[in-house]
Amino acid sequence: METIIQVENVVKSFNQGSKKVEVLEGINLTVQENQLIALRGRSGSGKTTLLNLLGALDKPTSGDIYFKDKHLNKLSEKQRSEIRRTEMGFVFQSYGLVPLMSVEENVEFGLRIAGVPRSEWQENIEESLELVGLTKRKKHRPFELSGGEQQRVAIARAVAVKPKLILADEPTAELDSKMAFRIIHAFQELVKRTSTTIIMTTHDPGILEILDHVYTLEDKKIAYQKKENII
Repeated sequence: METIIQVENVVKSFNQGSKKVEVLEGINLTVQENQLIALRGRSGSGKTTLLNLLGALDKPTSGDIYFKDKHLNKLSEKQRSEIRRTEMGFVFQSYGLVPLMSVEENVEFGLRIAGVPRSEWQENIEESLELVGLTKRKKHRPFELSGGEQQRVAIARAVAVKPKLILADEPTAELDSKMAFRIIHAFQELVKRTSTTIIMTTHDPGILEILDHVYTLEDKKIAYQKKENII
């Protein structure tokens, strides 16, 4: 099994006025392909910061991050942008939908940006909307959807591209428990059937219970936890 993400001694700090605030300290992490991984930790523990680093949206203060043997720290912004566009999918808490586009147009927009061949668009759109249970809402625009439905559109858009890596920040936070578990089972199937790897953050103990790989962020450090020690 190939390593898709390698994090070595990563530190991330921010300047807050004249004060330096360290969010992550000495993070080491190895992620293999075809895994569904959860990051857990209290609010403010650095989960979103770590996702942004893994997704080449930010650079560490020190340490090294590799994506498929590419040293992200040393790539130009153009190279990092190309990797994000073609090999990664993102699900943010802010959804990031285009307001004037319908559900299916938002998913299509993601495919267009990623450079997916036009001949694959329709099938990818239909598959991803079926996955999140929004086939009947595909003509609706974001303002006509609930927060949970908008979240599901964001998930469909990320999945439709069939990227190597999906980074999802609290992807089930706005969903009822039934839909949340449907999404997680869909993630599990995606990982099983394709070469996709998914790293997500969550607070949900029910979801943590059914995942095989859980890491906890605490005191600026990261630790792997076996399932029986999670709850």
